[in-house]
Amino acid sequence: MKLKKMTTYNKGAVDGWMISTIGLIILVLGSGSLAIWAYMNYNEAKTDIDGKIALAKAEAKKEQAEVDEAKFAEREKEPRREFIGPDDYGRLSFTYPKTWSVYIAKDARKGGDYEAFLHPVQVPSLENEATQQVALRVQVLNRDYSEYIKDYEGLIEDKKLESKSVNVYGDTGIYLWGAFSEDIRGSAIVFKLRDKTVVLRTDADTFRPDFDKLIETITFAK
Repeated sequence: MKLKKMTTYNKGAVDGWMISTIGLIILVLGSGSLAIWAYMNYNEAKTDIDGKIALAKAEAKKEQAEVDEAKFAEREKEPRREFIGPDDYGRLSFTYPKTWSVYIAKDARKGGDYEAFLHPVQVPSLENEATQQVALRVQVLNRDYSEYIKDYEGLIEDKKLESKSVNVYGDTGIYLWGAFSEDIRGSAIVFKLRDKTVVLRTDADTFRPDFDKLIETITFAK
């Protein structure tokens, strides 16, 4: 009878041990799975962070390269050259970047209007002059200043152009900026030079910083 009780007791002990062992195995497996999951999440998060850091570094390098390139481009423009128009047309003068080329389209030697074009490296083809964007157009026109600026009144009224009065080498002129046409969006300055009208215009906002710097150096024979 005692032997039977002992057997029953041993069986219960074995069952308990097995349950404990199985529970421990499940716990270990669960902990292992949790550890693997945590490690995978950590790896994924670390990869994501490393990727973001690498991207940030690449963007920083790109931005610095663009800044350095812009500075180099500005340095290349110096020392600036001097543009001088014909003496008979008031000897209009100003300085411009030395990286720009000049093309005289109309020299006014036989009268008429004077016209020149300036552009970085090489002046583009002017076959379609009305739509071709050029860094700077220079015109000395045989037209009355007051009559000429009326050509812009419609564009100003339609708010395609904005305008303000400016002082040009001691004389009053008008500064215009906005859309001169569907293809040309830039800035221009118009002023009177003796009995003629001077028009300087850039055809793209890209060149406006150079344009604004350039017009500050304008001189002419009064």
